[in-house]
Amino acid sequence: MVNTHTETVTVLGDLLDINIDIAGKGEPLVFLHSAGGLQWDPFLERLAEKYTVYAPYFPGTFPGKPNDIEHVEDVWDATLAYDDLLAALEIESTFLIGHSFGGLLAGELAAFKPERIRKLVLIAPIGLWHEDAPYTVADWTAKGADELPKVLFHNTDSELVKAALTPPEDEDIAAEALVQFLWTLGCTAKVIWPIPDKGLRKRIHRVSAPALVVWGENDALIPPAYARIFADSLKQAEVCMIPNCGHVPPLEQLDTLTSAVSKFLAAPAQQ
Repeated sequence: MVNTHTETVTVLGDLLDINIDIAGKGEPLVFLHSAGGLQWDPFLERLAEKYTVYAPYFPGTFPGKPNDIEHVEDVWDATLAYDDLLAALEIESTFLIGHSFGGLLAGELAAFKPERIRKLVLIAPIGLWHEDAPYTVADWTAKGADELPKVLFHNTDSELVKAALTPPEDEDIAAEALVQFLWTLGCTAKVIWPIPDKGLRKRIHRVSAPALVVWGENDALIPPAYARIFADSLKQAEVCMIPNCGHVPPLEQLDTLTSAVSKFLAAPAQQ
């Protein structure tokens, strides 16, 4: 197991502190988490075996700092905050991975500063909307605790999924975890409500990095049709569809996801 440590970086003209987990050695790789919050899971653990992984907490989602979300009004604020973060960390060029909500932010960051991003991996990203495959933020924020897992996961035989769905035995700790999760959903929803199309479709053409779009074939939350929609919107993109997998490939199909991402990141970039 790699050793992780947390740093705090000031962004947005000293208005906001972003907390970021860092681990590993090697070339920089930035990971932007989903609407459910940052969990240092085996996927990040494996990435940290080869890369220096930087995983920021979206403002307001770091435990004990809920009010940080007050400094982020929209997706543009979040994009600028992450660009400030890369500048403060002196990361001039990086691999960038975003999952779901983090995929939207990764797409926005890669469009805003295309020269910073070497390769882009989007895992079931939100951010584009098509009338033939509609979805809204309410599809995950309005679900009950017993309903949400049904739309998040398809491969419930995965041991990682079983672990994620098993609450702590201590009732107080379990209650605190639920409150934190619900607050995290609220923080991320603030900048994308009610439909997560905040103009990325008008900017995604600016992305110059080679991209890999990953989707679970059985995703019940964000329609898999968006895999091709995203790929067709990018200049250089390939699609990886993962069988027996819903919206959370890092937990449902870890080996397949890790293999696809590792192969993509290691391959020479086409000129």
